[in-house]
Amino acid sequence: MPHVITQSCCSDGSCVYACPVNCIHPSPDEPGFATAEMLYIDPVACVDCGACVSACPVGAIAPDRNLTAAQLPFVELNASFYPERPAGVKLPPTSKLAPVLPAPQLRRGGDLTVAVVGSGPAGMYAADELLTQKGVRVSVFDKLPTPFGLVRAGVAPDHQHTKGVTRLFERMSKHPKFTFYLNVEVGQHISHEELLQYHHAVLYTVGAPTDRRLDIAGMGIPGTQTATETVAWINGHPDFAGLDVDLSHERVVIVGNGNVALDVARILTADPDDLARTDISDTALQTLRGSAVREVVIAARRGPADSAFTLPELIGLTSVADVVLDADDHERVRRDLEAVDDALTAAKLEILAKLPVATAAVSRPRIRLAYRLTPHRILGADRAGGIEFRRTGTEEAVSVEAGLVLTSIGYRGAPIAGLPFDEGAAVVPNFQGRVLDPLTGDPVVGAYVAGWIKRGPTGFIGTNKSCSMQTVAHLVDDFNAGVLTDPVDRPTALDRFVRARQPDVVDAAGWRAIDDAETARGRDAGRPRVKFTDVADMVATAAAAPEPPLARRLLAGLLR
Repeated sequence: MPHVITQSCCSDGSCVYACPVNCIHPSPDEPGFATAEMLYIDPVACVDCGACVSACPVGAIAPDRNLTAAQLPFVELNASFYPERPAGVKLPPTSKLAPVLPAPQLRRGGDLTVAVVGSGPAGMYAADELLTQKGVRVSVFDKLPTPFGLVRAGVAPDHQHTKGVTRLFERMSKHPKFTFYLNVEVGQHISHEELLQYHHAVLYTVGAPTDRRLDIAGMGIPGTQTATETVAWINGHPDFAGLDVDLSHERVVIVGNGNVALDVARILTADPDDLARTDISDTALQTLRGSAVREVVIAARRGPADSAFTLPELIGLTSVADVVLDADDHERVRRDLEAVDDALTAAKLEILAKLPVATAAVSRPRIRLAYRLTPHRILGADRAGGIEFRRTGTEEAVSVEAGLVLTSIGYRGAPIAGLPFDEGAAVVPNFQGRVLDPLTGDPVVGAYVAGWIKRGPTGFIGTNKSCSMQTVAHLVDDFNAGVLTDPVDRPTALDRFVRARQPDVVDAAGWRAIDDAETARGRDAGRPRVKFTDVADMVATAAAAPEPPLARRLLAGLLR
């Protein structure tokens, strides 16, 4: 029986490298990889060896005989990626993975030292790629006391399989030449120039930390916020732990219909008892237990054929939540189905066409997808009472009452102190990861980017793997060519320098103390973990971590 990739796919390509018969596509060297919604196993070519199951960091692959009822649609989804062919005829291998994506090779003598700023997926994949080479040391900095970025704070708590990629990152962080400097903000505690005193290069993987804002009257009053802020609150991010999320009204409106919008809608309409088995923050769980929300409206400017959510997320949503469409939107789906010629879009529309028609009676909290609604203004003076739309392309006003209006229209990168910034694209100007001086077009020596700050907020968790591999390859090439400036201070002095600037730095031992404490609290509550949401609590827990044995400290010093 063939294996099947399911909703949790992170697209990091580990399965592609593991597959002995090249039956998983698109691969990282193929044109469609960066934009693919997930990876797909060819059911005809698959030899049922299970190598991909072991390689997958998020548990997204299983034999088709072991799928749950909710996962069964992925059998057809995987197969539909490949063209029809006579029975038994396999597609020829198309990947050129080995020659196109070679591992970087250090050819110059001496150690290469790299500072990675940001410990999310792009940063951790970059560190892993660097540490495949002997003679490389990596220091990873993050402004929070906890690592892993959006995997910890941006993935919905009911997607625990997706969060499983952190097990891979944990293994990376135990490499003897890997050092964590958490609770250290580059630009505040240490500058870019100071990092270069201790490293050959600085690789920024800081993501896109802000939201695109909706510019309509009333945005910013109480009862309006962004979906990404809400996800961070749900996940216990310390910067958003005190967010005012008012669920006292029967309706919430989300403007924008990407995957984040679906995540928020699913959580706001889920059974709190189900969420109590996840790592959702205690504050969010308590608020959801008292929620009066009966409907979450996900509103999009354009029609059903232009839906921004991915097909896997739509399949997952409809398998666990009540999702409905108004009669007018059902008619729009029908018209779009008659006109569309893209197979992926058609598959989304076919699922939408099977959704129930929204009725006035609501038996349990539901999600209503709504189309061709352009936001016009927030209703309410001192606090949001709803939102007024214009029917897209017309002046017809459509008002929707709501106690909470969330926007989910994309992420945006932020400037980095000491580096150029492209305000229009909201990225650091670069060519394949090398930071460029916008005036001369020349590379900025020692400065690199990967992840969303490099390419914009596109792709999925695992897309950052190939993105980081590309940047690291150029960084290593520059080191081999003698382009990078040797650090003037010994790497062993870095630790003293950082601790003098930030006494509350959290190292790997401190993070593991936080991790152990959170998982212990989770065991007591029957949950994966109960998170700390206050930085002071995290720092205090990290500070209480036992000192490693003297022999291990001496060995670590020698290895550095």
